[in-house]
Amino acid sequence: MKKTVTILLASLLTVILGCASYEPLVSMRGADVAAVDAAPDAKAYVGKRPGTQPLVARTFSTQPPVIPHAVDNFDEVTLTENQCLDCHGPDNYVKKNSPKLGDSHFVAATKAFDASRHVCTSCHVAQVDAPALVENRFIGNIK
Repeated sequence: MKKTVTILLASLLTVILGCASYEPLVSMRGADVAAVDAAPDAKAYVGKRPGTQPLVARTFSTQPPVIPHAVDNFDEVTLTENQCLDCHGPDNYVKKNSPKLGDSHFVAATKAFDASRHVCTSCHVAQVDAPALVENRFIGNIK
């Protein structure tokens, strides 16, 4: 009985001391874990107007090309409209002196635009002028 009481008192003392030294959990980024994440700063696009920037080199063979111009002034892509096709579609790319959509963006049998590729920014991203978040020594495999 005496041994049980001693173990019980030691356990109780351990719990009390453990609670007394409690510190709130803080994430590695320094913010309170329960706090809402702050929105990132807006970044400036590398190219302001289409056609004024050189194409950005790809770093591996299957990489979708990045968009070297601003897209914030483009209309939203809808089921019936996509402004990217105004310059990069098969009808206008020569007149606009812009890269043509890849053959993978068309249905092979009909040569029609593949509707599953309609939202361009799901694969292609606009290039922004931003510093690297972490050190990066990646070297692509395209020469």
